[in-house]
Amino acid sequence: MSAQKAGQDDANNSDVEDRKTAEAAVLVSSDPIPENTPVIKGPDFNVPQDLQSILYSMSNIGFQATNLGKAIDIINKMRASPNCTIFLGYTSNLISSGLREIIRYLAQHKLISCIVATAGGVEEDYIKCLGKTYLGEFSLSGAKLRERGLNRIGNLLIPNQNYCKFEDWVVPLLEKMLQEQKSENKIWTPSTIIDRLGKEINDEESVYYWCHKNRIPVFCPALTDGSLGDMIYFHSFKSEGLIVDIAADIRKINTMAVRAKNTGMIILGGGIVKHHICNANLMRNGADYAVYINTGQEFDGSDAGASPDEAVSWGKIRVGAESVKVFGDASIIFPLIVGGTWGSGEKIEKR
Repeated sequence: MSAQKAGQDDANNSDVEDRKTAEAAVLVSSDPIPENTPVIKGPDFNVPQDLQSILYSMSNIGFQATNLGKAIDIINKMRASPNCTIFLGYTSNLISSGLREIIRYLAQHKLISCIVATAGGVEEDYIKCLGKTYLGEFSLSGAKLRERGLNRIGNLLIPNQNYCKFEDWVVPLLEKMLQEQKSENKIWTPSTIIDRLGKEINDEESVYYWCHKNRIPVFCPALTDGSLGDMIYFHSFKSEGLIVDIAADIRKINTMAVRAKNTGMIILGGGIVKHHICNANLMRNGADYAVYINTGQEFDGSDAGASPDEAVSWGKIRVGAESVKVFGDASIIFPLIVGGTWGSGEKIEKR
């Protein structure tokens, strides 16, 4: 055999071995998939689709669409669960946005058991009853807006005059509360202040008007962290001594959780509202259902970005509970979720 022929045979053998190695790496045999495993499939627009059919198809699309579909399913299970106490939490920017009308609908029809919001999530509801919020642009110059007396929240614009109207409305009410505290020995809590303001606003456009009317408690553990805190500050120069008892409210929300037959958490955004609801459910060894909607990541160790499974480790969500986190903007996701749950046309339950 010539040296050339031997070299060619060695090259061919090497090619065969290389191919076998590559095939072994690439063409790995698969274990059988269980028969009941969902198949990835999106909606077929060759067939007319309505909102409900699109929402129904979300679960099998994959990625965050599947999480959205799961969130709809979990909330519908909350609705079907007897005597489920539903905790709704959201950050202030969502009341500033058009989600306010969706949240108002839930309060109006007694579809939630309580609310936890930030200070801005409280005051902006009343402020919207006194003046409008407008659509602007994310790119508008802060310096120029300041010159014009316009405040920007993302791409929303709020005239500063709205806060002047709020001061004119709320400061006399703070004075009345102070006088009632002195004459009746009444100690106010964040939830009773919110309830009183909901009564006084007397406007069906208000979330907290309906919370007052339907006796849905609204908790705000940082009530002074916003315009309402500014008004309390300004009022203190006229009349000192208003007491706001946060200890009574922590007892109230924790007791709601402890006495609940089962609980569900729907939390839009992160921060204090997320933790406040989760910590209340810790008192009963965790919620039975949980839906998070936010854009937070868990790599920084923040509670805002923490996954539902992390809450299981703390006892804030029960072992074996149904939970999901939908990564995304609540202003897009929550209308779809409500459209697939309470807004689906099914009978509206009273909580």
